[in-house]
Amino acid sequence: MVIGAWLDLATTDFAAADPARAVAILPVAATEQHGPHLPLGTDAAINRGVLAAALARLDPARWVAVLPAQEVGESLEHAGFPGTLSLSAETVLALWGEIGAAVARAGIRKLILFNSHGGQTGLVDTAAVRLRQRCGLVTVRASTFGLGLPDGLVDPAEAEHGLHGGLVETSVMLALAPHLVRRDAAADFRSTAVELAEACDTLRAEGAIGLGWAAQDLNLAGVTGDAAAATAELGQRILAHWAGRLAALIEDVIALPLSVLQAGPLGVPPQ
Repeated sequence: MVIGAWLDLATTDFAAADPARAVAILPVAATEQHGPHLPLGTDAAINRGVLAAALARLDPARWVAVLPAQEVGESLEHAGFPGTLSLSAETVLALWGEIGAAVARAGIRKLILFNSHGGQTGLVDTAAVRLRQRCGLVTVRASTFGLGLPDGLVDPAEAEHGLHGGLVETSVMLALAPHLVRRDAAADFRSTAVELAEACDTLRAEGAIGLGWAAQDLNLAGVTGDAAAATAELGQRILAHWAGRLAALIEDVIALPLSVLQAGPLGVPPQ
């Protein structure tokens, strides 16, 4: 059995993978500005930390392989800040699609796209459907922010508006890599989304009805939320919650029957 990195496998290890139960995980993140207090690699570091903690909770008899992390994604909303690396949506979808196709060729039928960058959620949605249609993969979409927060741990307004570099991300980074957090530069980066919600009945910055914003539109520092209130203890609690939820999701995917995918009247669509 296998729990670990795809890069550490030998080609012969795939013979032991039961297609009905083996799972590959593709971590997708970003290299983008996170304000004056957090590093460009924040999303990637959080992705790695949550995954490592989740894998440690799994039954060692499982076959779960983590693919090479894709740590440059689509970060157009942060392109106005130095250091941000961003690929086009078309490039990202092509890259993830090629990786998924290689996973299918290896005989693995289940793939989790694990995302830690909120700005590319739509691309993850599209990639999941393409991989299902084009490669016959049971493809599951998951994200750090989709794993939720422990009840009562974070003020609802902070949870809603502290989307980027705020209390949550700063706390998790203090738990994972405190040497990379510049505490003296952390502040309460108030989001203009708060005023928008107060002024409008329907329009919000985020959600089903929302703005197409760039980071500086929400705060000139490029981040939102109360980073100054962050603590490593809070980060540890969030990290443990996310790891537990992700481990439970992986177990769900392992148990999910391949028959969840059904052929349509037209069979396999054109590539």
